[in-house]
Amino acid sequence: MAGTPKRMSQVKQLLKMHSQGMGIKTIARNLGISKNTVKSYLNKISSDSLSTQELLNLADPELEARLFSGNPAYKQERYQGFKQQLSFYVKELKRVGVTRHLLWEEYKQTHPEGYEYTQFCYHLRQYEKSQNPSAVLQHHPGDKLYIDFAGKLLCYYDRQTGEQIKVQVFVSTLPYSDYSFAIAVRSQKIEDFIHALTVCLKAMGGVPQTIVPDNLKAAVIKADRYEPTLNQALEDFANHYGTTITPARAAKPKDKSLVEDKVSLLYTRVYAKLRNNTFFDLPSLNSAITQKVKDHNQTRMQRKEYCREEKFLADEKHTLAPLPEKDFEIKYYKEYKVAQNNHIYMSKDRHYYSVPYTYIGKKVKVIYTRSIVRIYSKGTLIANHPRSYKKASYSTQKEHLCSHHQYYLSRSPEYYMQRGYKYSETLYQYIKALFEQDKYPEQLYKSCEGILNLAKKTNALSFTKACAIALENKQYSYGFLKRILENKTFDNTEDTNEKPLPKHQNIRGASSYK
Repeated sequence: MAGTPKRMSQVKQLLKMHSQGMGIKTIARNLGISKNTVKSYLNKISSDSLSTQELLNLADPELEARLFSGNPAYKQERYQGFKQQLSFYVKELKRVGVTRHLLWEEYKQTHPEGYEYTQFCYHLRQYEKSQNPSAVLQHHPGDKLYIDFAGKLLCYYDRQTGEQIKVQVFVSTLPYSDYSFAIAVRSQKIEDFIHALTVCLKAMGGVPQTIVPDNLKAAVIKADRYEPTLNQALEDFANHYGTTITPARAAKPKDKSLVEDKVSLLYTRVYAKLRNNTFFDLPSLNSAITQKVKDHNQTRMQRKEYCREEKFLADEKHTLAPLPEKDFEIKYYKEYKVAQNNHIYMSKDRHYYSVPYTYIGKKVKVIYTRSIVRIYSKGTLIANHPRSYKKASYSTQKEHLCSHHQYYLSRSPEYYMQRGYKYSETLYQYIKALFEQDKYPEQLYKSCEGILNLAKKTNALSFTKACAIALENKQYSYGFLKRILENKTFDNTEDTNEKPLPKHQNIRGASSYK
């Protein structure tokens, strides 16, 4: 009886033979067991309150429970006293420097006849296990996506310098089908984390109902058991893809045991298989990782008649929500004060963006992505610009400026030629000739302003004659026109041009000068 208990079906045979009047030797010979074992079972049955027939009618587990009612050690008086202190010992173990051996020494001082160290540790461990039972989680198709970064790094080499560049490995798994994904990224920073998650959802062809990250800094700002503070970029990502974020509880590895197991499995099926390969850039490394993960997903699972990919395609992929038309871009949030020139200065790009001049001196909120800059005041969108990375430059929209500044920015050669045409054809030709000079247009704008100002102050006929003289002499400047008008040179032009030479005999032709 000190060994392994006999099968209950065999014990029932023993009971039937005993009820038929067979002796101990006969029963032992027929069943192939020792006489002492037969005696032990008969003693147990004789002390039971149930009759032999009632014992035979019991199911095998019920009969075993009656015959083997538990370890006698748990019925001893010393255990009853020791059991009362187990919760205290578990709490003490959490304190700094407290060990099981120290607790046992203190226990033996007050209970000299108590358990020795081995039994003390055994009962303490049993109690700890009973306080932390594991629940079997039931997963549904398309419900969750577990994500994490592997603890071990991969690397590639710079072809030019030979430098080894270590990279992080992002890992994810759908718990229902155990379908996996992995990609190497440069770091665990939010930009690389969001990129990895975006590529992951694209590879799976859909979006789960919730994403379960570990408490990494890229995803969770402050870990809390009930309400962790999420990184705003991750919240924006979830809103863009129509899903939610449910971080695993801090210091609760069982919450993400599937992805932890996946990381361990990928060490064997990806890391180990690539250990002898050398890569010279991140894309080639990721190409190799993708192939190894594909092989993993297509490997038949133990105790299953299918592989992970078959399970995913058959039962889960169609339950994922569709991907949005555009990829997510990380949003950055800033607050700036509008300067006197009605622009905000984005220090990250060292670039200026205009806002309506009525907001000068006010604080505005700026939300920008890789491609666009949006500026808000009290929840209202007041400006929208394409993002520019040109340093020390301005992105200005004309409608944001006051009328005076709009006029200033609207200047152009065409603008001044149009104003000249409205005055006269001669002035139009003169301004056109002015801009045909090999000079930067901005240098000529002030000249045009002066010429048009002269046109306002001068008689139209006189001004037109002055423009004609300037055109004829190819003198295109404000100063030349001003001198013509001040000297009234235009009044003498008709007399000097129309007086004929007098006729006389002393006239030599061209032949006289040969």
